[in-house]
Amino acid sequence: MRLGVLDVGSNTVHLLVVDAHRGGHPTPMSSTKAVLRLAEHIDADGRMNDRAVSRLIESIDEFTHIAGTSGCEQIMAFATSAVRDATNSDELLAEVEKRTGVRVLVLSGRDEARLTSLAVRRWRGWSAGRILALDIGGGSLEMSNGVDEEPDVALSLPLGAGRLTREWMPDDPPDRRRVGVLRDWLDAELRAPARELLAPGAPDLCVGTSKTFRSLARLTGAAPSSAGPRVRRVLTTSGLRQLISFISRMTRDDRAELEGVSSDRAGQLVAGALVAEATMRALAVDTLEICPWALREGVILRRLDAEPADSIGPSQTLGTREGVG
Repeated sequence: MRLGVLDVGSNTVHLLVVDAHRGGHPTPMSSTKAVLRLAEHIDADGRMNDRAVSRLIESIDEFTHIAGTSGCEQIMAFATSAVRDATNSDELLAEVEKRTGVRVLVLSGRDEARLTSLAVRRWRGWSAGRILALDIGGGSLEMSNGVDEEPDVALSLPLGAGRLTREWMPDDPPDRRRVGVLRDWLDAELRAPARELLAPGAPDLCVGTSKTFRSLARLTGAAPSSAGPRVRRVLTTSGLRQLISFISRMTRDDRAELEGVSSDRAGQLVAGALVAEATMRALAVDTLEICPWALREGVILRRLDAEPADSIGPSQTLGTREGVG
């Protein structure tokens, strides 16, 4: 079957069209993004403003049309921290469904970590042993540790790259003193979660997923995306420290010129690097293996696992949304 996976994130709304079947490898067919920066449109009362909601509705309506013309038999739509944090999330999602016909499920932070862990496990296989997985998003940091597809520990912390950029780095380039203070603050914030994460046992493999870790790995010498998903890519603490020293002195526009850095992510790259560094330090991790599968793939796999092999087909209605967690 062909699925449309609609990911409403803090920075972007992303439609991934995939061909998938139970027990098979989901094959991406097309990818479409809109940069909405929803997390930047939440007011002092915690409400997402009307302009952001209108743009979200327009994007979902457009992407639903793209999914239909691409032959998708079903849309699976989910939202993460920006919508989760909005005090008017129920209201805005009801309006989205009314206007577009798409029901969007808001994932909890723990479910984000669980589904990302599932994707990493499927990619790496059982031979990887105990896997510690890290994912830095725009609004939150997800961490998991486990030997099975359901991790022993799954945590979500409000330490996303976009969130910390807004709260800690108003200057461009970032103020050096604030960078130092943020480093110390992150160390304190991560101390207890790191103990909880490692309590079930030391990992055999440590993995980083999603755009922030991929960009950091690329900037420290990993192969470009054109080399394909199966090329080994790593991020080391030594390489990360050198990179932070370099990019923290650059403006946002200069960072956007670096290979592997998109213009919509350049502003939060320094904060993302600092979160990665602090997390690896708290967990005593020297090297992260970069995994090409993350939350979206986890959502697809969980959805397929929940269905009998012969029950998903063209009769499903385009534009509806059922649970994935």
